[in-house]
Amino acid sequence: MSDLYDYGSFTMPGEAGYEELTLQLAKKWGSDVIRDCDGTKLSEQLLSAGMDVYSTICIIRDHNAFIQEHPEYQQQVFLESERVLATSSAVSIDLLSGYFSKQFAVNKNSTSYWQVYDRTSDTVVPRINWSYDAESDSVTIQGTAQWHHYSVNFLAFRIWEEINMYNHVTNSWEKEPLKQLDPRYPEVQEYLRTWLITWCEEHEETDVVRFTSLFYNFVWIWGSDERNPFLFTDWASYDFTVSPLALDQFAREYGYRLTSEDFINQGYRNPNHLAWKQKMMDYLWFTNRFVCSFAKELVDIVHRYGKKAYVFYDDSWVGMEPQSEAFGTIGFDGIIKCVFSAFEARLCSSVPGKLTHELRLHPYLFPVGLGGSPTFKEGGNPALDAQKYWVQVRRALLRAPIDRIGLGGILHLVEGFPDFVDAIADIAKQFRMIKDLHTRSSVYKVDLKVGILTSWGKLRTWTCGGHFHEHPDLDLINILESLAGLPYEVEFLSFDEVTQKNLEKIDVLINAGFAGSSWSGGEHWKDDKIVTTLTEWVHAGGVFVGVNEPSAVQGYANNLRMAPVLGIDIDDGRRLCHGVWKVEQEAGSKLNLGIRSKTGVYLIDKETKVLQAKDNLAVVTQRAFGKGKGIYLSEYRYSPENTFSLRSILEQDTIHDSFYYTDNPLVDCAYFPEAKTLVLVNGGGERQGVGVHTEKGLISAELEGFATILISYE
Repeated sequence: MSDLYDYGSFTMPGEAGYEELTLQLAKKWGSDVIRDCDGTKLSEQLLSAGMDVYSTICIIRDHNAFIQEHPEYQQQVFLESERVLATSSAVSIDLLSGYFSKQFAVNKNSTSYWQVYDRTSDTVVPRINWSYDAESDSVTIQGTAQWHHYSVNFLAFRIWEEINMYNHVTNSWEKEPLKQLDPRYPEVQEYLRTWLITWCEEHEETDVVRFTSLFYNFVWIWGSDERNPFLFTDWASYDFTVSPLALDQFAREYGYRLTSEDFINQGYRNPNHLAWKQKMMDYLWFTNRFVCSFAKELVDIVHRYGKKAYVFYDDSWVGMEPQSEAFGTIGFDGIIKCVFSAFEARLCSSVPGKLTHELRLHPYLFPVGLGGSPTFKEGGNPALDAQKYWVQVRRALLRAPIDRIGLGGILHLVEGFPDFVDAIADIAKQFRMIKDLHTRSSVYKVDLKVGILTSWGKLRTWTCGGHFHEHPDLDLINILESLAGLPYEVEFLSFDEVTQKNLEKIDVLINAGFAGSSWSGGEHWKDDKIVTTLTEWVHAGGVFVGVNEPSAVQGYANNLRMAPVLGIDIDDGRRLCHGVWKVEQEAGSKLNLGIRSKTGVYLIDKETKVLQAKDNLAVVTQRAFGKGKGIYLSEYRYSPENTFSLRSILEQDTIHDSFYYTDNPLVDCAYFPEAKTLVLVNGGGERQGVGVHTEKGLISAELEGFATILISYE
């Protein structure tokens, strides 16, 4: 690989006490930026080593002394107590039973915001019927109905910042546990402004202030039992933004008051995967405006001291919503996303604005990885981990440009892993080569525009929440992982945007998810206008792809509202006595996706073609509908082989001149016409042979495991 790709666009962690190691690795990895990390500092020798300096701050923690004096300004959350069975006319409930005691403390002065529920009848218990004992943190309910279950919704302070808590528990940190401040309070805002001014004055050497992230962490509620240590986790939930002040300000602005039950939501809470009610959407935008407004004040302070401000698109990111209009007003100079997968790289690249888009690679330089497996310790293989993560991310980098990559963590942990050091050096060179191609040329795209229809629309561009390994069974996250490396333009639409005008630019529209989910659409499908608009669009030539339970909502002649287009429906048991069309796979169909059949799927008529069957059920179907067609998949799971098949399904009868694709699912390619360069990347660890279909015929090549090669092509 050319020496031109030996330096730049790479951020590395440094560590005081390991100056020689740091400088050796800086040279090997071609680092132009050095950063500190949680638990590390940079020495004067490292600060003066000729690299730009990122300094990491988490603006809402590291303020324990202030919190000690003002505990009322800690962040809060609505919790639901355990549900207790009433066997008499009174019942007592221990509020924090089942929760991790080091994470929460009851807000004893907030009872006016609490609610007690009879969960059996789903009714609120009148305030006069219950009392709170502050010494035991318990609620006693009088006049209970025997054999009904009861619970209490209450406000609790979060007394240990969750990321710091995780590092203590997982990586055996022994430093002082950190708490978190809620900047919703004016007194906290004034304190943080002063604190940041002082910080900037004391860090003249800093070029970039790296906010990790802003104010409110993704929700992460821990339990007390090791059999169920994490009671609730969601990357895009707003549970950790609530406070009495927030509720009062919301009521003044919107003219109605949110209750604890709006957040608890019968115990389901409000994860990203549920279609939110309008009340919670109002609260999202209310929070977004505050987060972005105060963030702008802090970024302006950073800019006044001649420094740039970057934000980490993880941890305490909730509220900033990078696809929102308000985010663009903050003035960040860069955004950084930690990545395991291709869709996360596209998530970062898609953030609008003149920002530096940077990826933090995995594995993170910690002894134990996020999944709990050893990384930089006995039993770990970080070099192999790095390569496996990289080949997924690289697929996306071929399609969308990224400005920088880097690592984070405790640098000295790499000392016993020379293979990892070599792997990162190679990855850095590959990245620079791909980045250079994007600066010299656009990348070839197939003339096919794919739309993704969800309740969220562009607000959840390229994400279903969190990392791939956190929700591996969500159909849409698997589809996004495949699409992230395919040569299509992809647009994200909400149901409010389903109009003939908006659909004119879409060739294929995908709706994927389980019934009632935000991804499938839930109650949105009760709108007849959406159904008729999409039906007309397909009849005129569009392609509607439904996965799992697309357009599912009960109360109509079909369980799937788009059943007449798809040619299939899903029986919930009510058609037990009805006849069914025999499932016969189309002769000559070579589809063999690695997906499971779905119980209840049945053909609605004889016109529907079965492209793949399993267990006597249709797994993939296709139905002509006017000039267009409906396509159904029982589920979708990412794999190179399934991605290969998905491309053939999407392009079949739609694209007639598709070039620059390979005959080997493990090898991806991309063509940069202005640079006259064809890129081939091997996604597996073994040597692969491949043929690439081009406008001038088939090109053959051989690639070593995980390799990237360039072919000059004119």
